[in-house]
Amino acid sequence: MAQGSRGGSQGSSEEALPDAAPNPTPELPPLREVIARHGLGARKSLGQHFLLDLNLTGRIARSAGELGHGTLLEVGPGPGGLTRALLAAGGASVIAIEKDRRCLDALSELAAAYPGRLRIIEGDALEVDMAGLGEPPRRIVANLPYNVSTPLLVRWLRDIAAAPEAFESLTLMFQKEVAQRLTAKPGGKDYGRLSVMTQWLCDARLLFDVPPRAFTPPPKVTSSVVQLTPYRSPPAAPFVAMEQVVAAAFGQRRKMLRQSLKSLGLDTQALLAKASVVETARAEELDVAAFCALARAAVQQRS
Repeated sequence: MAQGSRGGSQGSSEEALPDAAPNPTPELPPLREVIARHGLGARKSLGQHFLLDLNLTGRIARSAGELGHGTLLEVGPGPGGLTRALLAAGGASVIAIEKDRRCLDALSELAAAYPGRLRIIEGDALEVDMAGLGEPPRRIVANLPYNVSTPLLVRWLRDIAAAPEAFESLTLMFQKEVAQRLTAKPGGKDYGRLSVMTQWLCDARLLFDVPPRAFTPPPKVTSSVVQLTPYRSPPAAPFVAMEQVVAAAFGQRRKMLRQSLKSLGLDTQALLAKASVVETARAEELDVAAFCALARAAVQQRS
């Protein structure tokens, strides 16, 4: 999957997305040309894999819904493959956050082609307050780097826990095995910490897979696009307590909860009783509501 900075394929965005933009799409050079002209060869140290298929960038953009209002937030645009698709699909206000300084000139050219619609921020998305950028409603649409996809997701989930209206939706590309964890249900082998934390706060849907051959250089694994829609009234539970309980429970997932939760330093028997969870249950058997009950009980026991 595209990691770090990402790009797109040959051919203009007008050819790839003939029906998307409400205004005429500007003539843009092929992305291969942009990559060559600016010396944007993919760097392994940044986990870069450029997305070459404009049909896929267009599909991702269209999956994000109506783009003509609010703010679109993109992480790691690279040469601007997905950025082009977002703008061509009608994105009225796009903010792109890029860590690789080599890509800034290419993105500036794209901003000039779409006056007033693209803002570029040089920086690390892990350090940027995404929930405070632009005007609501905010949608994150991004082809995430594998090496920071989980920390970024947890950061945004924390934002959503604090303010459910922070983001209207998040349309994100992950390594497929991560996407499967996000959408896994209780009882399955993929169900774990990310499943619970994500599904506590969002409706999570796996949209489609993206094969390695769509990228240059091709990664060794398949990627998947997932859409997260935050719940406006998620089950009540403190975020930090949920993180701690879920991490303890799945840290020793083969053990019964009466044993795995001992790392919390609490009266495990009383904790499970308060949450109405049987002592012999294992982490993968519990649904989100049960973990919320455990988190609330943990806070009460510590108070």
